[in-house]
Amino acid sequence: MTTPVILDGDPGHDDALAIALAVASPGLDVLAVTTVAGNAPLERTTWNAGRVLTLVGRPEIPVAAGAARPLVRDPWVPVEFHGPSGLDGAALPEPAVPPVGISAVELIADLVRRSDRPVTLVPTGPLTNIALFLRAAPELHGRVAEISLMGGSLGEGNTTAAAEFNIWADPEAAAIVFDAGIPIRMSGLDITHQALVLPDDLARLEGLGTRVGSVFADLMRFFAIHHRDRYGWDGPPVHDAVAVAWLVAPGLIESRETRVDVETTGTHTRGRTVADLEGLSGRPPNARVGMTLDRAAFMDLIVAALGRLG
Repeated sequence: MTTPVILDGDPGHDDALAIALAVASPGLDVLAVTTVAGNAPLERTTWNAGRVLTLVGRPEIPVAAGAARPLVRDPWVPVEFHGPSGLDGAALPEPAVPPVGISAVELIADLVRRSDRPVTLVPTGPLTNIALFLRAAPELHGRVAEISLMGGSLGEGNTTAAAEFNIWADPEAAAIVFDAGIPIRMSGLDITHQALVLPDDLARLEGLGTRVGSVFADLMRFFAIHHRDRYGWDGPPVHDAVAVAWLVAPGLIESRETRVDVETTGTHTRGRTVADLEGLSGRPPNARVGMTLDRAAFMDLIVAALGRLG
């Protein structure tokens, strides 16, 4: 039996790869892709979602636009990471199908309500849409199997010294999600910085001899520029694909259960995901946090998935 999933993100190079991996995985049934402002403004992330679905031959999957800004804070777009379009570096087709005429929150609620099985949510951008859904439809919490998210960090930040971008962008929304009582898998920087696409991996993508393989190789080359300049890495980390891979092949990831809280008021620590690894608070765990990734097997999974897309 397949797992019904809704992807919610801000495409985004690594979001694009997460979408491709999800639709190519026989064990997942992608019900929809919903979008949020983050890596680019909302109109761009929504456009990019449609472009990616068209590229991978699944334009019939509905796309719905969600929140254009965080719940409370002013938005900030990290253009240098993804380029002005949010998905620079490759020639993608125009969306074959326009977004649906309802909001992301409305579509998520409708699909969760109508599904014959609990739905897994896979947010790979700021958590605004997911928080709004949880607040708008508390009666549907029991219809959500789990939330596999990309965000947070137990150690370094990538937007500030303390915080990862997705959580920092809307910490109030993230706090709502972590406090909702729904099982969470957290793919934070601790594990996603292990998910590097290296030159040999690019050669494998090119070697597929397909349009999809070539486009993603080009996207990864562009995404690598910032990471080479900032970290000296030979390839980019594809953060968001890890949140999908954890569902497709959970054996790739070693994790630890812990309590995670989101800092919303700290002057220097806004968006920090604070993990109580020693159980000092006495409160029960609310998340499984990814700790280590089998990178070679992860890349085998990615290459095989893209190879199935043609």
